[in-house]
Amino acid sequence: MIATYFVLQVAASTLTVLAISVTTAFQHGWQGLDHAIPATLEQPAMQALLATLSLGIAAPLTLLLARWKWPRLWSRTQPPGFGVAWPRRRLFFGLAVAVGLTAPWLGALLTQLLAHGHAVTQGIQQLGSSTPPELRIPLVLVVVSVGPLAEELLFRGVLLSALLQRWHVGWSVVISSLVFALIHLPGLQFQWYALPDLALLALALTWLRLRSGSIWPAVLAHGLNNLVGVAGWFVALNLPG
Repeated sequence: MIATYFVLQVAASTLTVLAISVTTAFQHGWQGLDHAIPATLEQPAMQALLATLSLGIAAPLTLLLARWKWPRLWSRTQPPGFGVAWPRRRLFFGLAVAVGLTAPWLGALLTQLLAHGHAVTQGIQQLGSSTPPELRIPLVLVVVSVGPLAEELLFRGVLLSALLQRWHVGWSVVISSLVFALIHLPGLQFQWYALPDLALLALALTWLRLRSGSIWPAVLAHGLNNLVGVAGWFVALNLPG
């Protein structure tokens, strides 16, 4: 299911590029896709458009597929259920807010400490520098809403539940958190010193999921974590040079 999620993103991006490239080729007397595709990819807004569309398409489709494949597990509060239900106590939403707002700052400090002076860059930072104003709101919306919802269902729902059927809870939590961190490694340009930050975030999200009996506090914390991140690079773009 996790592989399907990322394959859907690639498929959505590929189809978008092909559609724009074919349109461009026709408008310029059909010079061939070998010229149109590179020209399409070089457009300044293309990265932001592809990220918005691929995530906005892949996340809902993945949620629908999981709902169709495991209807009985969808709303069960504890694994093997996915926890798409109200948490035991509203207090967990407050804890989720605390995790979501503090994790980016603590994670940044940890990453800088481990980096030993090396530059720490993320794909999302580079994406922000090329995002035109008209695409910023759609990009932020998918990054802080459907993206976290799909990832929490996959990692703290499907994957964690599958692991708990085979291993002790401790190993299941560690393995699911490591998988979450490693899958985000390409977006970190394979900078290993950013992995502990992601792994610790995953551990906090898993704790929220298991203790609350619901996936929603983890979704909220994940979304706020992403919101702080994207707010940071949008603010940086507007600082006086």
